[in-house]
Amino acid sequence: MLIKQCKGYELEKEKSNTSEDFFNRSEVTFEEDGQEKTLHVLYVRYFDELVHEFTSFEANPIFKAGTREVEFKDIVALICLLKNPGFRHRKRVYINSKFDFASYFQDVDYAKLPAIFEDLETKKSFNLRSPLEYIVQPQ
Repeated sequence: MLIKQCKGYELEKEKSNTSEDFFNRSEVTFEEDGQEKTLHVLYVRYFDELVHEFTSFEANPIFKAGTREVEFKDIVALICLLKNPGFRHRKRVYINSKFDFASYFQDVDYAKLPAIFEDLETKKSFNLRSPLEYIVQPQ
């Protein structure tokens, strides 16, 4: 699988009676079998404030890759795809449970994430051989 882009952003209200401003969207664009796909993960924005509970990172930006400051919302869809490779067949995932959200971030090898984003900055893509390479395996 070829990862082409990882980004996240805060949703803004389009109408005064909607709740978009309580959510973030994270996207990972990848190519598999010659077909380009994008996974959109919509989640409660409050989870960004708990980055230290879910990950080994303390605050945003979580790390720097080249000139890019990578924020937590930039990695959410990538992490979901790594933890659940079946998501490559879906377009959208919605997560509103803190417990469910936290489960995606368990056992991830966060030390390997900056290399993915550095390749995305320099080479404009990253070849993901196996999601298991980014999951800490029990000893």
